[in-house]
Order: sequence, then C-alpha cells, then structure tokens
Amino acid sequence: MKNWLPQRQPYLRSHPLRTRSLTLSPPAVLALGFLGLVLVGCLLLLLPISTHKPITVLQALFTSTSAVTVTGLVVLDTGSQFTLFGQFVIALLIQAGGLGFMTFAIVAAISLGVKIGLSQQKIAQEALNQTSLAQVAQTAKAVLFYSVAIELIGIFLLTLVWWPEYGFTKALYRGFFYTISAFNNAGFALNNDSLMQYAGNIPVNLVITSLFIIGGIGFSVLIDLKRHRHWYQLSTNTRVILLATLIINTLAFFLIWLLEANNPETLGSMPVKEQVLAAWFQAVTPRTAGFNTLDYSTMTDASNILTLLLMFIGGGSLSTASGIKLGTFVILIMATYTFLRRRDEVTIMQRTVPHSQVLKALALVFISMGFVFISTFVLSITEQASLLDVAFEVVSALSTVGLSRGLTAELSSPGQFLIIILMITGRLGPLTLAYFLATPQKKRIRYAETRIQIG
Repeated sequence: MKNWLPQRQPYLRSHPLRTRSLTLSPPAVLALGFLGLVLVGCLLLLLPISTHKPITVLQALFTSTSAVTVTGLVVLDTGSQFTLFGQFVIALLIQAGGLGFMTFAIVAAISLGVKIGLSQQKIAQEALNQTSLAQVAQTAKAVLFYSVAIELIGIFLLTLVWWPEYGFTKALYRGFFYTISAFNNAGFALNNDSLMQYAGNIPVNLVITSLFIIGGIGFSVLIDLKRHRHWYQLSTNTRVILLATLIINTLAFFLIWLLEANNPETLGSMPVKEQVLAAWFQAVTPRTAGFNTLDYSTMTDASNILTLLLMFIGGGSLSTASGIKLGTFVILIMATYTFLRRRDEVTIMQRTVPHSQVLKALALVFISMGFVFISTFVLSITEQASLLDVAFEVVSALSTVGLSRGLTAELSSPGQFLIIILMITGRLGPLTLAYFLATPQKKRIRYAETRIQIG
C-alpha cells in the first residue's frame, strides 16, 4: 500500500552552522554603530551640495570621524569650505555622536512601545555606562531631555549675544551650531581661529564654557543633582566628580594665568579682564571641549604640558567628554594614597572602592598610555614636526579634545589615517576596544601566590 504520509526532504534539514546566529558583544555593536555613522557622514560630506569645492575621500572621512567622535580636529576650515548643508550635516553628526546612537535608539523604541530585549539592554548598558539594567531606559530618556533643554537655553543665549553683530537669522544659526558643538564637547567652529576673536567677550566666554562644562561632568551627575538637593544626599560618584572638577579647573586657571601672564604673545598683552577670561577658558577647555581663545602654538611649553595632562584626564563618565575620565583619575590617586598609607582597601568619602574598579582604572590608563606612546612614535616618523606638536596632536585625538598646535592641517595621509583611528578609539574608550579585540575569560583555577619585585 502506498505511503501517503509526507516524506521529510533531506535538503530541508537545517545544518547547525546555518541556524547559529551571530552574537556580537555590546562593545562590538557600539563600535560597528559608530563606524557606520562615520561612513554615512563621510558619504554625505562628499556630496557636491556639502562643499564649495570638491574634497577628497580622506578629508571627508577625517571630518566625519572628528564630528561623530566629538573631537573637533579639522583638516578643512568648517566655515569657508563647507556649505550650510555641509555644516548642518556636521552638526547632526556631532549631536548623534555626542549623545550616542544607543540613546536615540532606546528612546525611539520606548516611544513606539517596543519592548527592549535583554541583549539590547546589555548593549545600552555598555553605551550608557550603567551598572544596573533597570536604569538604562530611565537614563536614556533623562539624557535626551537634559540635552534638549540645555541646548535650547544655549541657543537662546548665544542668539541674543550675536544678534546685534550678525542679525537675527545668522545669529540664530551661529547660536545653534556653537551650542551643539560646545555642549557635545566637539570644538567645531565657524571661524578658522576658533573663538580667539571673542577672548575678551564675557557673555560668549561664560555661555560656551558653561555648556561644555555641563556636558562634560556627566548626565548621571545632572540626574542625581535633580533628585537630591542636599550635598550629603548626593551619591559618592556625584560628589567626587563635582569636587574634582572644581579643584582641577581652579588649579588649572591659576597655573595658566601664572605661566602666561608675562608672555607677550598670549596674556601679557591683554588687560586684566581679558587675562582672567582667557586663562579661565584655556583652563577648562582641555577637558575635551576643543575651543580656544589663545593660540596654543604661542603658549609656553609649561602651559602646553599642563594642557596635555588636562586632556588626558578628560571629563566625567556618561558625558560628552572623553579622556580616561575624572573617576578613573581619582581612583588612581586614592589607590596610590592607600598603598603609601599601607592600607588594604581603597576608600573614598568613607566608601570602599571595589578591587575590580581599581584594576579597571589601572588597565584603562595603561592601555591609553600605550596608545599615546605608540602613536607618538609612529607620527614622529610620518610627520616633520616637533615632539611637543606630535604628542599634543596624539593626546588631543585620543582624548577627543580637538585642540592643536597647528599640525592637523599639515598632516600627511598616513598621519590623518592614524589620527582617525585615535579619535575612534578615544570615543569608544580604549578599554572598550580592548574588550572588543579580546573578550576576557575568567579562569576557574586559582594559582599559588608569588611576589615580583616592584620599584
């Protein structure tokens, strides 16, 4: 009797390799997302409508990378080389890169009623630097809300400042562009001398510095400040970031004023009011802002070395700033103090810092210093420039600051490509990149202790 039951077709069998889905780690997804955004920006900037005259692919890629990574290093003058459309594209890239594409993705998903899966939450947790998955959606919405509110205030104030000089329409556009660039710590300017012509302008200095300081202290700090009105109710992280920001900015201000007061090419030729404004601006802008009201190539070597340190430190976590971050810097200082005092635990404000955080801070600084050393070595070979110029460019790119002593526009093609890599690395974070290259695996075996001579 004929068997009418359906027969299983051999060729329909799914092979295990065919059904296995490709799983990417959160750092890998973030890296690919930023790279995709850079490539989209590059293609948009290559359009004839974006520039007054054709530019090379490398120039478009460099500009797009600098915008997405909110660095501010430029090989082309933004105001004269790019059309209004091109400048608007740069502003959008800055906004997307500064706030993070994951923030927009999370808020959009929530608005559409889409349930965020566990894997997406893990990616968002990595992007927003949160330790709790439950806080991811709430943090993403708060980031977007604070960003829009603060940027609207910045646009309003800068429009009022520039209205008498440029007229309403042009003042509004300049207010929009500089607010986006300042709040996201990008440092892109519409003038080829950045903000040097406004060195003595009090409103411009105060608004711009307020924008990038607020953007650089971190959204977690802003959220905590809104929830708690009293100092001792704030989290330890918030208090540490606020105190460290105040101390570092104040010390940097007095040091730069002292070092440049007798320099005729910088503060020495200015009245006292302009000296105060310029010293303040140069003290706070290296924390990844990228604007400048003084020419760094004319500043003393001591001021430039101080700027290198400030750029390397950077701003707060979950902010538009980069660098090793303030929290990392404070943990390393306290870990050193703990060792010198022969104590077993690292404590900050009567709270114990986990051993894993100390190791993470050490790893981040070591990897960052490795990038700085290797990149400085390579750039010293490819470029005909002084060691200070090269080191300044490398740290500025890796910390996504955007300050330069004039080397950026003179970089060779290999030099531009290296700076592109550094900007992407700095924005993603050296530690995140290390996780992407080699996912850590915990060992189940515990070995006997040994001692290696140190010092």
